[in-house]
Amino acid sequence: MSILLIIIHIVVSVALIMIVLLQTGKGADMGAAFGGGSSQTLFGSTGAATFLSKATTAAAIIFMVTSLGLAYLSSHRTGESVVTGSPAPVESQAAPATTAPAPDKSQAAPGTATPPATRSGDTQPAKQAE
Repeated sequence: MSILLIIIHIVVSVALIMIVLLQTGKGADMGAAFGGGSSQTLFGSTGAATFLSKATTAAAIIFMVTSLGLAYLSSHRTGESVVTGSPAPVESQAAPATTAPAPDKSQAAPGTATPPATRSGDTQPAKQAE
């Protein structure tokens, strides 16, 4: 039932768009109001209801009825939801991140000159060559 209603709704939507685009605007008769050209004022200033205006009214009514029908069908759906039908995925526990060793407090702060390394057995660092 809903497939048929969706097909009718799409066809009426396209037809409504085409009918509205085929109609002339209300400003097209403005020149006739000032005496330019022939005016179709036999049925008053608005003119007779043309076939296109009647078709627009009919298409708009069908469009609204199919919209309400689709809204009713979607709100009273008896099938299961996709969200509630599947179990929740199990997340694996991530391993804790390894921490970097703490910097040695005997090292100099970044950006300062460090003394040259000592040779084995030396107690004092070697002097820098100038």
